Amino acid sequence: MKYIVIKKFRDLQDDGRIYNVGDEYKGKKTKARIDELATDKNRIGTPLIKKEE
Repeated sequence: MKYIVIKKFRDLQDDGRIYNVGDEYKGKKTKARIDELATDKNRIGTPLIKKEE
């Protein structure tokens, strides 16, 4: 499954890797991590990635 970044962020769980809008998310793809990044349940409080349709 492929996830696309919809808001620029620094992934603190991936050595501070910076993801820009439009990048493919390449970090951990556990259910918990995807749920955190795709919802507002993260430090920024807004979804950061979405599943590519």
